[in-house]
Amino acid sequence: MAENKLCSQSSREAVCIEANRVLDSCRDRDCYEDVKVYLTDFGQEVIEHTGNVRVKCAKIADTCITVDSVQFNRGFYAVNIRFFINLRFEACVCGRNQEFEGVTAIDKKVVLFGGESNTSVFKSYASGTCCNNDDTTHENNGPTASVEVASPVILGAKIVEEREYSCCSCCCCCDEIPERVYHDIGAPLSNGGGNRVLVASIGVFSVVRLTRPAQYLINATEYSVPDKECVCDEEKDPCCLFRSMAFPTEEFSTPYLPTLRGNDKHCGCRDNY
Repeated sequence: MAENKLCSQSSREAVCIEANRVLDSCRDRDCYEDVKVYLTDFGQEVIEHTGNVRVKCAKIADTCITVDSVQFNRGFYAVNIRFFINLRFEACVCGRNQEFEGVTAIDKKVVLFGGESNTSVFKSYASGTCCNNDDTTHENNGPTASVEVASPVILGAKIVEEREYSCCSCCCCCDEIPERVYHDIGAPLSNGGGNRVLVASIGVFSVVRLTRPAQYLINATEYSVPDKECVCDEEKDPCCLFRSMAFPTEEFSTPYLPTLRGNDKHCGCRDNY
């Protein structure tokens, strides 16, 4: 197979590029205990007639991120993150398994260094006359926050009586959950009214970054058309294709117990759970 040569090595020159520079970042593991799960009318009816539920799967449906400057700490910013998590449950009602979905919301706050800048940024995005204000966009020259999060780890779920539950999650009203979050559920969330509440304990691994645009001078080579041709596998026999695959030995071996390491860099500000 021919090598895939993307760049010509004949011409090298120094070029200026604009890229996002990471000014500060942190990683964290957060445990959210007994956060309320907002259900549809069907889900509320299910938990009213069952005593035990289990979580089948969970995923981050959306996030809401805001960045605010910290007073008396120039260059530092508070990053407020709200995770919206969709969960699918299974419960036994009258001898039959019933599946239903719900949404929960959890908050996270960190403080990171984001640098300072006293300039404003204007960018053009369409052709036109200079008198047309729609041809430019204005951006505040503040840092941009980005969050990487792994699939949430469900540590447990249980049903509690409404009178025994004290609201400790960030959203104490389902009206605060955007419609786009529960759109995949296919039904609006219930405003409650039942005698029971479904709560879940969730673990979240996350990495938070603050970035700013910066200009860099780098050595570059001229781009050229790849030499490698596109190849389409015309094999029709799926068993023949399967036999050509390498045996996944690592999937059948027990991994070694990893060594615990200290000095983890946690986020600058953590909530108390």
